Amino acid sequence: MVNQQSLLINVLPFALAFVLTAFMRMDNLLLLVAFLTPLSLPLHDLVEGLPFDMYLPTEPLLFGVLILFIFQVARQQTFDKRILRHPVSLALYFYLGWMLLTSLSSSMPVVSLKYWLSKLWFLIAFYFLGFLLFQKKTNIYRFAGLYCSAFVLVIYYAWSRHFALGFHNVQAAHFVMNPFYKDHTSYGAMLAFFIPFLLGVTLFKGYRKGFRKMAALALLLFSAALLLSYSRAAWLSLGAAAVVWAILKLRIRFRPLLITGLTTLALILTFQTQLLSMLERNDQESSANLMAHVSSMTNVSSDASNLERINRWSCAMRMFEERPVSGWGPGTYMFQYAPFQLTRHRTIISTNSANRGNAHSEYLGILAESGFIGLISLLVLITVVLYTGIHAYSRASDKETRMLTLCTLLGLVTYLVHGTLNNFLDTDKVAVPFWAFVAILVVLDGKTKEQQAELTGK
Repeated sequence: MVNQQSLLINVLPFALAFVLTAFMRMDNLLLLVAFLTPLSLPLHDLVEGLPFDMYLPTEPLLFGVLILFIFQVARQQTFDKRILRHPVSLALYFYLGWMLLTSLSSSMPVVSLKYWLSKLWFLIAFYFLGFLLFQKKTNIYRFAGLYCSAFVLVIYYAWSRHFALGFHNVQAAHFVMNPFYKDHTSYGAMLAFFIPFLLGVTLFKGYRKGFRKMAALALLLFSAALLLSYSRAAWLSLGAAAVVWAILKLRIRFRPLLITGLTTLALILTFQTQLLSMLERNDQESSANLMAHVSSMTNVSSDASNLERINRWSCAMRMFEERPVSGWGPGTYMFQYAPFQLTRHRTIISTNSANRGNAHSEYLGILAESGFIGLISLLVLITVVLYTGIHAYSRASDKETRMLTLCTLLGLVTYLVHGTLNNFLDTDKVAVPFWAFVAILVVLDGKTKEQQAELTGK
């Protein structure tokens, strides 16, 4: 039996040693965290019975970065104003500020404050400090390259286990990447997230052939891994990114898109009873047959995964109805949703324990935990990020900046779509690349504004 206190005492000096290197080279520390993120392990997998959990070694390092950041800002009493005043940052202040207020009024204040603090260290490290890191364009490639390189090791590990059980085994695809990724949904989400970036580098003729060939090999590997992940949400998110790419390439104006979207939403709400009846007639189960597996996405009559997702969504809505303004507190859904389950919605995988995931939606999760203002803050943030990315893409005058902006934007789109069906932004696996890509967009936005100013002579 491992002595818990002894283990933590032994791990702490290594974490502090890494953080101390940040005094000299913060950029190297952040890039190291990027590499370690796909390989990080949850503490409860290493030590049983602890009252808390974190991902090792990334979260202790990020906590150290947060402390160091606070000391540096307090000493210098300033930070780069370009990032502090950017519209994305202003939206983030609203998002974090309301989350802090609802943490104080939470049904479980300690849980919520810990959740808020973990959100803060991800943002400090890979958004605010990431803004400084990505001022050097080479660091954008280093960040993506290091994360993807470590991800290749995870793919090899998952495939070695999947091969032993048979690649046709859909159920095995759900857990072969564990413990590095909790299940195939978070694993698939990050595969889809990086595919636009790898595709962009592969097709961009301005790079060396060797660099493009390496990216092409990684693209092939990630695409095969995505296929074998059997993650329907990840497949859907990549398809949505392809639609956004087509819209940007065809330069379709925003107003027709908005009208089309609102019309579609109105039709869905009007005919929701008929649509649900049609979906309930689909009894296709998950299968190794790809077409059958895709078809099972709309099976809400017998597919346990789909039915459990609806159960979690229904719980989130009932939690919201009981506390519509402040919610139950950030990070508390998994501890509070059990009493809100209805017998008719429970499935064979339902549980009353806080051990099988969250609300299965970034949007409904924050609605239940931080109320309708919390959801508004998230939607405002997403809108500002997408607006920033689209306008930076349209302003970019050189091909490389244009390609980087497009690929970064599409990567974010994959997760924003995936977030309707799952929620992983509270984990290092997703939070690190997600907020880093947001920082990259902000950096590229600034560079395209400078390029435009030079061209117009202002």
